[in-house]
Amino acid sequence: MQVRRPCPDAKATSAMQPDRLVQLANQIGKFFESQRKDEVVPGIANHIKKFWDPRMLKAIYAYVDAGGDGLDPPVREAIVHLKSDSGKPGHVKETSFQGT
Repeated sequence: MQVRRPCPDAKATSAMQPDRLVQLANQIGKFFESQRKDEVVPGIANHIKKFWDPRMLKAIYAYVDAGGDGLDPPVREAIVHLKSDSGKPGHVKETSFQGT
């Protein structure tokens, strides 16, 4: 009997499903809601830029281009900002919150 092994990228692929990306992005947004108002969107953008895999970024950009249903407004704004400035060095404002 042959044992089927999961595809090595199966976990990465499931993490890039639109519903999972929306859930992850909105969780990040919920965390930053408690920050100063002027740091919410930059904080979300900075966190996503630092910690998301480029494939995840590409997938969430495509999702936003398709309408971005389900993304909380500050999260959507942060992703639009990231997409419009992607590739530019130092494009995300650092926030006062350490560790993001």
